[in-house]
Amino acid sequence: MGNLPPTLSIVIPCFNEEANLDALFQELLPVLTQLGLPYEIICVNDGSRDRTLSGLLQWRDRHPSIKILDLSRNFGKDIALTAGIDAATGLAVIPMDADLQDPPEVIPDLVERWQQGFDVVYATRQRRRESLLKQWTAHGFYALLQGLSSVPIPANTGDFRLLDRRVVEALKQLPERGRFMKGLFSWVGYRQTAVYFERPARRQGQSKWSYWQLWNFALGAIFAFSVKPLQVWLYVGLMISGVALIYALWLVVRTLLFGADLPGYPSLMVAILFMGGVQLLTLGIIGEYIGRIYEEVKQRPLYLVRDRYGLDPTPAANSDPAN
Repeated sequence: MGNLPPTLSIVIPCFNEEANLDALFQELLPVLTQLGLPYEIICVNDGSRDRTLSGLLQWRDRHPSIKILDLSRNFGKDIALTAGIDAATGLAVIPMDADLQDPPEVIPDLVERWQQGFDVVYATRQRRRESLLKQWTAHGFYALLQGLSSVPIPANTGDFRLLDRRVVEALKQLPERGRFMKGLFSWVGYRQTAVYFERPARRQGQSKWSYWQLWNFALGAIFAFSVKPLQVWLYVGLMISGVALIYALWLVVRTLLFGADLPGYPSLMVAILFMGGVQLLTLGIIGEYIGRIYEEVKQRPLYLVRDRYGLDPTPAANSDPAN
């Protein structure tokens, strides 16, 4: 698009996406060209172990609008997404996945709603072409998150959305290390609206997320956006104490009235094991929050950059000062 500053910045985190790159750019580039707006595509190579970087460089040779941020190692999707947003210069920024489950043909709808005056336009999935187990777990996660979080977070909505420049600048003021980007996108506020789409199946390869990783991701999201897991144990403790007091009074009354023996070893062991489990669970939840405090106070940079291709060499605030 010549030397015009970009109106749109497309940010794409890439981790072992070699098999998807050709299909991605073959579909994405025509959509952006038809929009007629100056654009840049910022691909963040998040420590890929395959030929993702060389594939990106080949595409950049043909299309200079493709720019590459090569991180020093794998930092995780949300950190890679943060790095790409930090590097973006467009008036609007659109994060999307490289596997084409975020269809490029939805981008014109996002831009249209942005031009109508909305600051955040998020793409909500009306239908997910995934296994029933994954659909059920995703539904349960969003329902639980909505119940625990003090910030409304749209259900069935990933990172695929349009962010106005003022929203991008607001996101840059949020320095936390435990980043749940979907929550941060909602936390900043501004005028938000949704467009709806049917999420297609992944074109090539397999998801990088195992069920164990998804479980840890869900826990991280809950602990990042709610203190209710801590607060709930106050009420659990009160309830257990109340039940124990009532039971103790019942035993005393029963013994005085009927001379019955006090319950012995089995009931004692059940009570001990139950209370031990509750205490360990409580300590585990407290430990999750303390661990996040520990990570925050170290004040390490969010990410380190090894190379930039087509990007301003001036380092971002969260990047490696040596680059």
